[in-house]
Amino acid sequence: MSNPRSLLETAERIVGWAVSGAEVEAYVAREQETEVRAYQGEVESLTSATSVGVGVRVVRDGRQGFAYAATLDETTLRDTFDEALDNSRFGSVDEYAGVAEPDGVEPVSLDLYRSDLLEFASEDKVALALELERIAVAADPRVTAVESAEYADTVYEGAVATSRGVAAQSRETGCYLVAYTLASNDDETQTGFGFSVGRSPGELMPDKAGNEAAERATRLLGATKPETCRLTVVLDPYVTAQLLGIVGATLSGDAVLKGRSLFAQRMGDAVAAESVTLVDDATDPEAFTASAIDAEGLATRRVPLISNGVLQSFLYDSYTARRAGVSSTGSAVRGGFKGTPGVGAHALRLKPGLRSQAEIVSGIDDGFLVQGVSGLHSGVNAVSGDFSAGAEGLRIRNGEIAEAIREVTIASTIQRLLLDVTEVGSDLEWLPMSAAGVSLAVADVTMSGA
Repeated sequence: MSNPRSLLETAERIVGWAVSGAEVEAYVAREQETEVRAYQGEVESLTSATSVGVGVRVVRDGRQGFAYAATLDETTLRDTFDEALDNSRFGSVDEYAGVAEPDGVEPVSLDLYRSDLLEFASEDKVALALELERIAVAADPRVTAVESAEYADTVYEGAVATSRGVAAQSRETGCYLVAYTLASNDDETQTGFGFSVGRSPGELMPDKAGNEAAERATRLLGATKPETCRLTVVLDPYVTAQLLGIVGATLSGDAVLKGRSLFAQRMGDAVAAESVTLVDDATDPEAFTASAIDAEGLATRRVPLISNGVLQSFLYDSYTARRAGVSSTGSAVRGGFKGTPGVGAHALRLKPGLRSQAEIVSGIDDGFLVQGVSGLHSGVNAVSGDFSAGAEGLRIRNGEIAEAIREVTIASTIQRLLLDVTEVGSDLEWLPMSAAGVSLAVADVTMSGA
């Protein structure tokens, strides 16, 4: 990968072409990705791809135009700028349209780049995937197959410049291992997964990922469908991370402004139990999605969303902040140079508590340890907060893990669930997504079974 300074120089050069009365943003990015998939002791697939390109936004007279190109040659850059400028003639007038400008917040210096990932040979990546599969199969004789054992990595560098004075760059590396297992007993088959994340291959733990995948599958063998009841649920860290992703989406300024958030008009209200403190903090170097700048080039920052149960803030990019009459929280996101920025969470996490999952379980007489859910995103109404999702996991009886259960549905509302949190675990774990996981105990949840 090249020195990211060259990307910033390219972005600033494009911005320098701005014509009178026009605001310009240039987003330049280069990304290299590798994925290895092992199956039955062989390499099922190995893909490696490098993408590079630029996205140009031009705002003139309240109209926005956009164009992108998957190359950085000079002629194409100029053509892309001209196309974005021309497209701005056809956009709808929006008084809030515009590019980001410096807000006085300096980016935090983060160590998110590992050069040794670039030097990690393809055969070593293959060896890691094969080792992961071997460990998962050997972990338990009931593991009959590993559906997939994967190694993946990414090396990213990007730069953003605007005609309003923004000029910023960042670069990050990341990699992970994930295994998906099948465990069988007689005619029954259960699935499980395990993972390990890091910034360089040396930080990955194939033993952890493989053994976890085997354990998740085998402990569900013999699962039955229980009777319907109301009980305390303990969400596994991975399930909590999925839930936080949904909560984070409802806390975006865009959702609030459009009236599509259950938290609209609730600023300053107690929306969760006192034990719940939720932040979005891309400056945490432990977060897999950490970054010093957002997708508009503004400094990311720690955004307290819910503090001791009280709603404190929403997430804003420059556009939604202008509409709401507030300041950006450095929460601009985008899928790459082919799209324009929007608003979203970078790295959500709950403030961890003091006890482990096992200690939390030991204090529950009648409960359900939710190991996995299905249909969570499709089963949530972001406006009303109603949710219903399929679930599987382990029954909790008299403070101990009991029988496995499956084919149940857990239902509540996001509002009720947050207010009924009884404890947040100490087992904070960053996952290959924009939220960290942690065990979460919630009282009085309906579990619908037989």
